[in-house]
Amino acid sequence: MAKSKVKGGGTKKVCLPASKVRSMSKSERDAVVRAKESAAKSGKYKRSSKSFVKGARKPGATLRDWFEKENWINVKTGEPCGASSKRKTKKRK
Repeated sequence: MAKSKVKGGGTKKVCLPASKVRSMSKSERDAVVRAKESAAKSGKYKRSSKSFVKGARKPGATLRDWFEKENWINVKTGEPCGASSKRKTKKRK
């Protein structure tokens, strides 16, 4: 069987270290979120290279340090990364 490319499945969440998000302007945050959501709608995993964020990682920090020692938040909502983005529904009796 030939392998086929699966469409969709891109994530819409944009997570960055909290210190970086606080230092970004509203227009910069909106541009990053728009780029990620646009990529997700078209079934891509990565956002456009035009929206790359510079200076998010401290010089000399290893990738492990960056992920473990930073406080990561969702750029759009400001909530901690990894929190569910779906709303909880109440069960009706």
